[in-house]
Amino acid sequence: MTGELLSTPTPPLERQQIEIRLRSCPRLPSLSSVNSALRELLNADQRYTSQIAEIIRRDPSLTARLLRLVNSVYYGLTTSINSIEEAVFYLGVRQIRQLAMVTPIIEDFQRLAGNVPFRWRQFWQHCIAVALLTREIVSSFRGPNEEVDYVAGLIHDVGKITMAAAFPQHFQTIYRRIRETREDLAAVEREILGMDHCELGAMYLESHHLPDVMVQAARFHHEPEKASHHAHIVAAVQIADLLGRHARIGDSGNPVEVRQGDWLNVTGWLLLFPEHAEEERAIAEAHLRASLERLPSLLEGLV
Repeated sequence: MTGELLSTPTPPLERQQIEIRLRSCPRLPSLSSVNSALRELLNADQRYTSQIAEIIRRDPSLTARLLRLVNSVYYGLTTSINSIEEAVFYLGVRQIRQLAMVTPIIEDFQRLAGNVPFRWRQFWQHCIAVALLTREIVSSFRGPNEEVDYVAGLIHDVGKITMAAAFPQHFQTIYRRIRETREDLAAVEREILGMDHCELGAMYLESHHLPDVMVQAARFHHEPEKASHHAHIVAAVQIADLLGRHARIGDSGNPVEVRQGDWLNVTGWLLLFPEHAEEERAIAEAHLRASLERLPSLLEGLV
């Protein structure tokens, strides 16, 4: 999304002013409630494909994303898939479950952001890429955990969306400035708004009583060593965020280049893989590089 940015000076706000303004931001219902019937079915065996398809049909947006995804270049099918049952068969239970989570959350995000000019489609692609890469990282050292790591990656930048919704003039001033100067985004946010997107996102999630793991991921995804809880998931989000930016998958809004060494030498790796776990880290890095190859086509189908 493009548009003329506002040039009116916007003085920074006090924390109390920010808190008051945040109260006007609506809750994201998709973050606190996922269709329980769908979740149960998606945890079940593939023999429930027809029942899964029946539930998916009730959500036209999910249906459209599902068929678009399965017919994307990523899957390399020679004939188009028009049946939801066939789509479920090709995608598999795990991918369907993640798609079911992405669809309402992204739609809620877009409603919250409103019409503020920004490259929102590319931003959603960045968020989904971080979610998928976070899941990949966590899977390398921990078993399934109800996809909480996936959702934490998906909403790590909710502060940017909240900023666009509650402080649109500050938001536009910030992004005009960093495009021109390539300064540190968080520093510019603190200078212009009075708070960076990490703290703002955490405040927003806390105000709506979202799970602590989501709050920690929003607040500390650039500094996972400061997380008081769920540090491993926050560390995975940090790595996924930087890797996605390094590979130029989507657009986080931060124009500063992330070099190879930047994502390989962050604190998140030390939290996840101490020095004696070098072999495990090497395996995780290899899996991540393989995931990067298929992400662009996958995201084209999703967003």
